[in-house]
Amino acid sequence: MKKLLLFVFSVLLLSEVYAQDPQFSQFYANPIYLNPAFAGSHGCPRFAVNYRNQWPALSGTFVTYSASYDQYLKSISGGIGVIATHDQQGKGTINHTTLSLIYNYHLKVNRKFTMMFAGKATWNQKFLDWDKLTFGDMIDPRRGFIYGTNDVPRGGSRGFFDASAGMVGFTENFFFGVSGHHLNMPNESMINGDDSPMPIRITGHMGAKIGLGGKSQYSNETSIMPNLIYQYQQGFMELMLGTYVKYGAFTAGAWFRSKDAFILSLGVNTGTIKVGYSYDVTVSKLNNGVSGGSHEVSLGFDLNCKTRQPSFRTVSCPSF
Repeated sequence: MKKLLLFVFSVLLLSEVYAQDPQFSQFYANPIYLNPAFAGSHGCPRFAVNYRNQWPALSGTFVTYSASYDQYLKSISGGIGVIATHDQQGKGTINHTTLSLIYNYHLKVNRKFTMMFAGKATWNQKFLDWDKLTFGDMIDPRRGFIYGTNDVPRGGSRGFFDASAGMVGFTENFFFGVSGHHLNMPNESMINGDDSPMPIRITGHMGAKIGLGGKSQYSNETSIMPNLIYQYQQGFMELMLGTYVKYGAFTAGAWFRSKDAFILSLGVNTGTIKVGYSYDVTVSKLNNGVSGGSHEVSLGFDLNCKTRQPSFRTVSCPSF
């Protein structure tokens, strides 16, 4: 009976919970996921692959994959980007796959300040595995989940389109931006007859690069890069404050995510290959001993341009 009451209480709670987008802690190792207006900001072709395992100690872990490509094209006065993501929730009980195309217009306002304006079109495919769900009529008060259920699948998959947009402005050592995702608020419900509008996600961010001198054996001066990111989605607000320290090819970072976690990261950038690792130390009631924190790995490739534009400006945001 206690288990049955706990189940009913959990269902009542979940009826008031709205879906949130998956997040990456290595924000600038996956820049066009954070803001589509970063597409083409590196100039030359850029590939990025990201993997995140959130709360691995729990039985229903969240695993997210991402792969992206972007570059600047002078012929269209801007950047293009392609990004695919796959998010698994509850060991594959819910799967969400996306494929996005991005166009980003680059505008040189003057010789020191540049702005970029992007639009992103995304196809979403969501799938619910009914065989992995459990229901109240499956519970025996003493022996737990031992019965079959009389509940029958009512749908289970949905495909839909959504639109996003973003803007970034930057000088040599400072940048800021804002983006809005799911602006058309499509229905993402996987149950037939239900209407569940996908909530808009708003992101604001800014950062700076402060040179400290002291060049390393790999050249490039030592610098610190303080950053701020704010996100809002369906009443859920999150503020992230942190900084990176860059010394030659190496970058180390420390962030605080409001009331949730400390993020520690380390990356290496050889100029062509970038590798990063980060770990989220959970500080909420879902502590590190219970959740296992979160692990994230990134791998990037920066290719050479066939014909580099001497006047092209790159954003000074951290990247590893």
